[in-house]
Amino acid sequence: VIGHPKYQESKRIAIFLSMPDEVQTEEIIKDIFKQGKECFIPRYKPQSNHMDMLKLSSAEDISSLGLTSWNILQPSDDDSTREEALAGGGLDLIFMPGLGFDKKGNRLGRGKGYYDTYLERCMKHPSGKPYTIALAFREQICESVPVTENDVPIDEILYEDC
Repeated sequence: VIGHPKYQESKRIAIFLSMPDEVQTEEIIKDIFKQGKECFIPRYKPQSNHMDMLKLSSAEDISSLGLTSWNILQPSDDDSTREEALAGGGLDLIFMPGLGFDKKGNRLGRGKGYYDTYLERCMKHPSGKPYTIALAFREQICESVPVTENDVPIDEILYEDC
């Protein structure tokens, strides 16, 4: 990931805070700050498919975040001090989680459509759709995953031995 050309050239990067069963992102987040890039993380709105990408001030900033009912760390709903990526310069790159992926760029998420609706919003932003990279384990790569017309394909899937 750290040596990937898209990562190297990106300045504004969104990345998920990994759950125990996902590719761990802590070292990537540390490197984002080490390289002087801007880091954004998801804030999910419950009972909807709305998600914002809010700016982290440092890797240590993660320890100030609250835990949701889904056991995900994220900024609180009343945190209005953080920049939302689309209110500013948009994003260059989004690292995406998922449960399963196929080699055509289809992604099976957790069923709420948060990333798909966020990417739709990105496409309306002046900076356009960011490059998307899914971080996966080899075991998550399938022949095909079910898709609907609302699913936005990802640009690239990174996994061991890909």
